[in-house]
Amino acid sequence: MINNSNELPTIDWRDNKLYLLDQRLLPGRTEYRVCADYREVIAAIREMSVRGAPAIGISAAFGMVIEAKQALNDGCNTAELIQRMKKAGDELIKARPTAVNLSWAVKRIIDLLDQKLHEEPQKVDALLENEALKILNEDITNNRLIGRYGAALVPEKAAILTHCNAGSLATGGYGTALGVIRAAYEQGKVTQVFVDETRPLLQGARLTAFELCHEKIPATLITDNCAGYLMAQGKIDLIVVGADRIAANGDTANKIGTYSLAVLAKYHQIPFYVAAPLSTIDLTLNSGEEIIIEERSSSEVTHLHGCCLTAEGMPAINLAFDLTPAKLISAIITEKGVIALPTTTKIETLFKV
Repeated sequence: MINNSNELPTIDWRDNKLYLLDQRLLPGRTEYRVCADYREVIAAIREMSVRGAPAIGISAAFGMVIEAKQALNDGCNTAELIQRMKKAGDELIKARPTAVNLSWAVKRIIDLLDQKLHEEPQKVDALLENEALKILNEDITNNRLIGRYGAALVPEKAAILTHCNAGSLATGGYGTALGVIRAAYEQGKVTQVFVDETRPLLQGARLTAFELCHEKIPATLITDNCAGYLMAQGKIDLIVVGADRIAANGDTANKIGTYSLAVLAKYHQIPFYVAAPLSTIDLTLNSGEEIIIEERSSSEVTHLHGCCLTAEGMPAINLAFDLTPAKLISAIITEKGVIALPTTTKIETLFKV
């Protein structure tokens, strides 16, 4: 499997199939979902077998490669292959609307395809497969750089709060927010990590806790509504979270509950950091008001493992993400450096570096 550490691989490409660690089953069972058709990749994304913006983007890239190989097996010429690939790309992008890495990865594959219009289909297939592997390996490299830049912001003997899961399970490897925590822990700076459970699907309780325990990083699980009181008691030194889409001005869409933490951090004068690769920043959106916020089935709130938690027929709102204004963010940590007090100008400047 493609992995450079003791992390459990989330994504593996073997024998022209995509193997995705089924995160719905963690931490109880470790099983891989096998995708041999791009539609199976779409289903895995929609059903959250794979989740986390970078991991979704990587999976989509390999979904495109799977379709290219199937088109080749069906005897398609280059023009027919391109037609099928663009159809697959459109469907993949619709799988989840908020995470920009999904459309970014599909566009990267399509752009390469458009450059190879006159190549033989077999050569195009090999080039696309190599591009998907590059997207995966670049993500791991970028996450390690994010970790290094972010660790420099962590004080000695720090207690860090994180929300949802932005670790190796949400990326190609190492993680964004957890990459910062990993790097700081390796430097001896971290004494405690507080992990929000992250309702309703408990990505913090099930996934982040799983990763931290696996790597023996000291961590404590808390309910989402406990965070503010811990800040008031002076038990949290900083907060670091991931992101699913960042607008050009720094407004950030991330797992629901992130905005509340940012407001609490501002009140308690605690640094609030967003860790994300540049591929998560969408320069086509001027502000977060333009970001589509996904709403998922209310049953994820009202039911747990098939058991109803509330009065039968009770309606529920299940927004998957919320929006944190840039003015509440102390810095965005990227693979090219730290954007302190993010603004449109600062973000655009970093893209030009």
